[in-house]
Amino acid sequence: MTTRTKEIHLAKRLDEVGFSDIVQIRNKVLELRAAGKPVHAFHGGEPFFETPDSVKYASLRALVENRTRYAPSSGIDPLRAAIAKKLQTKNHIDAGVEDVIVTVGGAHALFVAFQCALDPGDDVLLFAPYWTPIRDMVTLAQARPVMVPTSTARRNGLTTALEHFSTPATRAIYYNTPQNPSGVVFSRQEAEEVAAFAKKHSLVVIADEAYEDLVYEGEHVSIASLPGMAERTITAYTFSKTYAMTGWRAGYAVAKEPFMTGLRKLVLYSTNGVSTPTQWAALEAMAIPQEAITARCEEYRQRRDLLVKGLNELGLECDLPAGAFYAFPSVRKIHKDSRRVSTMLLEKAHVATIPGVVFGAQGEGHVRFSYAISLETIAAGLDALRKILV
Repeated sequence: MTTRTKEIHLAKRLDEVGFSDIVQIRNKVLELRAAGKPVHAFHGGEPFFETPDSVKYASLRALVENRTRYAPSSGIDPLRAAIAKKLQTKNHIDAGVEDVIVTVGGAHALFVAFQCALDPGDDVLLFAPYWTPIRDMVTLAQARPVMVPTSTARRNGLTTALEHFSTPATRAIYYNTPQNPSGVVFSRQEAEEVAAFAKKHSLVVIADEAYEDLVYEGEHVSIASLPGMAERTITAYTFSKTYAMTGWRAGYAVAKEPFMTGLRKLVLYSTNGVSTPTQWAALEAMAIPQEAITARCEEYRQRRDLLVKGLNELGLECDLPAGAFYAFPSVRKIHKDSRRVSTMLLEKAHVATIPGVVFGAQGEGHVRFSYAISLETIAAGLDALRKILV
């Protein structure tokens, strides 16, 4: 009798899950800097300012006061209460403390949302171009991402586009506003269209509101605030963008039952909750006045206007983004292959960008510039581009 040797292999659900191209570009930038070469860094997704001192000191106080033991896996009560109050007053979402869970950043909130809402074989409608990890998060839930081109949908009507791309297996819609990478801000009317479609077809909406405080044109509308949507929406938020807390890894999700029970299980067994000192820091962040947040938004607006004006003057046609902190110009005048263009800009001008194709096929022919950097860096980067493009 022979013994059959079993092959050691990764779980098959990881076969179609890749690593982000953005990480590879970041590594190339580090290599150039290590070689002593200056780089105009338009590739990142982090605020231009540092974490506020009050937030840092709150973390230090938590350490000194020995608030370092296990916290409830759903989050400390004062933070969840502050989040619930913010959701009610700012986002107009009917949410109580029981509807809030603290997560390890907005990405973790989205990850557990997809795992909570999707079954193998489900389809998810994604407005594209989309934030790069979303496709892999959906795939990891053993569901299928179905791309809905944002520009076409806005031109022809979101309802028409969603009907066109919907399938019998459609279970959810990923709804991101303001959008990364394009800076599109969906209007209230568009939010109402998506909501009506979701209710008509009994779909779940997974809403990503990472850039809720960075809206320059129009208004930010939380889709869960619309009638009949709170019970079918899981909304993900982060402290990263508003409060410059990217490395702290703090975010939260809001949802009703039965989703909240699922989220609690997934957070419990994936991380057992967020670092306790980090949660006290996040609570302090929520005390920062809205006036300070609005002032930061105006600083981003200055950066946006400078960058977009410069890109258009260079012949890189760029719409004015209504939100977030990214510009997404067409680079087809250079080459239709966005990876090739991004590499050329880095090698010849030391300007680091992200090729549009990494945000889905709908992003091809574009590259993403972040303007979450200093005004001086933007001006220097435009000068470097001028030398190779004009």
